[in-house]
Amino acid sequence: MLDILPGIDEWIQQKKPFALATVIHTWGSSPRPIGSAMAVSGEMEMVGSVSGGCVEGVVVLEAVEVLKSGKPRHLQFGVSDEDAWSVGLSCGGKLDVFVEKFLAFNEQEDEKAIWKKLRTAVRNNSGCVLLNNLSENQSRHFLVHAGGEVVGVSLPSSLKEKALQAFRERKNQIIEEEGMEWFAQVFPRKNQLFIVGAAHITVDLVALANPFGFETIVIDPRGVFANKTQFPVPPDQLFANWPEEVLPEFTFDASSFAVVLSHDPKIDDPALHLLLKSQVAYIGALGSSRTHAKRRARLQKAGFSDEDIQRIHGPIGLNIHAKTAKEIALSIMAEIISVKNAYL
Repeated sequence: MLDILPGIDEWIQQKKPFALATVIHTWGSSPRPIGSAMAVSGEMEMVGSVSGGCVEGVVVLEAVEVLKSGKPRHLQFGVSDEDAWSVGLSCGGKLDVFVEKFLAFNEQEDEKAIWKKLRTAVRNNSGCVLLNNLSENQSRHFLVHAGGEVVGVSLPSSLKEKALQAFRERKNQIIEEEGMEWFAQVFPRKNQLFIVGAAHITVDLVALANPFGFETIVIDPRGVFANKTQFPVPPDQLFANWPEEVLPEFTFDASSFAVVLSHDPKIDDPALHLLLKSQVAYIGALGSSRTHAKRRARLQKAGFSDEDIQRIHGPIGLNIHAKTAKEIALSIMAEIISVKNAYL
């Protein structure tokens, strides 16, 4: 839904009711991933897509009927090989689409309140999960914030925990609870990349992270590195402070990724101590296998278990036989994206 929020906002401001069609399940080579959404107005205007063109026509007609009746519909489609070719796929697939009158135009005030809270959470970059009941003839939602706060009445604790697990996995999915099906749509925080050490690799890594939508935070207490390094693409935040002064000010979760690049244990090790105690999704450390072995020994001496230390990707990056700074940065970014998309 995130990709069509500007269009949704415009229609809400115009007080134009619409239905939202969401892909809730797929099999095979489905044209669009789970969570893809399309808004449809009563005049058959469309924002977004659920199939890249294969089933939009039917979905639009069903959405108009949903707007009239107020009752959601669960649609199932098989995309033929012939239709799949028309949208650039090599073979067909299946998809389920759930269509409902959008929250902002629901007659129930508590449903409207959930939309307002969801919009505020997205605007403030605070992660959350929208739970949508698929087993009833009327819309019913809950909003679960990343911190565990719930918007909605009487959410079972077990369902809340499953929603939070979906958030940690960053995976839109159907959840079953007490014989009922719920669609959990994850709205993650913007990805953050923490880089400890303003090394020459850092310049290229910041530039690579930018087009993938990462907020970049560079930390280096060595003023000559933090303040004199030339960044053609500047980091979003730059701190000429020690990691232990900066990192505690941030929240680490499935949207957080960190690399230590300074080559100086006095800088890297305190950062690793903090990161290993956090819920950060990825930790990478620059250095050869020999350097990493020495790092492991220092961390073990500091009280970290082998399981803790296994969280560190070292030597850092995918093995692409990188030689130059740009190639090393590419290998690091590739490994981060691989971890980010592990559940998708």
